[in-house]
Amino acid sequence: MLLPTSLVGSYPQPDWLIDRAKLAGRFPPRVRARELWRVDPEYLTQAQDDATLLAIRAQEDAGLDILTDGEIRRESYSNRFATALDGVDVDNPGTALDRSGHPNPVPRVVGPIRRRHPVEVDDLKFLRAHTSRTIKITVPGPFTMAQQAQDDYYGSREALAFGYAEAVNEEIGDLFAAGADIVQLDEPYLQARAAEAKQYGVKVINRALDGITGTTALHICFGYAAIIHERPEGYSFLPELAACDVKQVSIETAQSNLDVSVLAALADKTVILGVINLSDPDVETPETVAARVRRALPYVAAERIVIAPDCGLKYLPRESANGKMKAMADAAAQLRAELG
Repeated sequence: MLLPTSLVGSYPQPDWLIDRAKLAGRFPPRVRARELWRVDPEYLTQAQDDATLLAIRAQEDAGLDILTDGEIRRESYSNRFATALDGVDVDNPGTALDRSGHPNPVPRVVGPIRRRHPVEVDDLKFLRAHTSRTIKITVPGPFTMAQQAQDDYYGSREALAFGYAEAVNEEIGDLFAAGADIVQLDEPYLQARAAEAKQYGVKVINRALDGITGTTALHICFGYAAIIHERPEGYSFLPELAACDVKQVSIETAQSNLDVSVLAALADKTVILGVINLSDPDVETPETVAARVRRALPYVAAERIVIAPDCGLKYLPRESANGKMKAMADAAAQLRAELG
């Protein structure tokens, strides 16, 4: 399909499921934050299943072509996977600086990182069982998880990142075996810690993808708009991804009004083009979204573009998220008609 539409990952969790005021009033949790859930632990899995079904139906109703599970079962994009691994002391967290420069409780690594069991395979199977459309699931990337941890074992963040890469590699393989069409790595810290990323970021991502033959994506961003308000004029780490083994690269252009000429450096990649501004709950018109896509067409062929929001929809009101998803789908229909 020309110009398919997709979320980057998350969809807003319902107010009856999670305390959205508490969620928005803090930085994304790096350790478990079970106090955010409104539902008793006895019924939490059932409630998360129900909310995931709502997220799937909302994407279908909006007309999206590639569906995610909305990351409904996660307190943040990374903490559920990062705290499910061996080698992490979950009862005695460490501390690391968030991308804003503030200290945040993080997983404390006390031994070799090992994946003891699949973490997201059941989530993927649930998604596959409830839609016939193309499906994508997201996994936190090894570079970012190493930045969001206190290392008391490996002795270097690079070595820690490669430890995470092995666990991520096993997870990705199992996700494709379970029916994933696309697996996306979330790597926002490639942008936030660009100097370090330039030393070993591509190498560690390629280790996570070693032997993987399915369609893989990588999301790199400036942070959630609800939390990180300022946007730089451009990416400090993006052309380097041309050497990365991922097939798709997800970038944001709407809020930052990014100079999209930089996309010419990703000549062999599909670009997941962020064209929905998540700093503003007002719903864009399809014409506005289509105009943002047209800005990229001189640098990326339409056949290599997926239309998406800048980042996850997690912090938006649901009504706003639903309207923005439909604006994407309507813009895609307009552009397909234009392009024949």
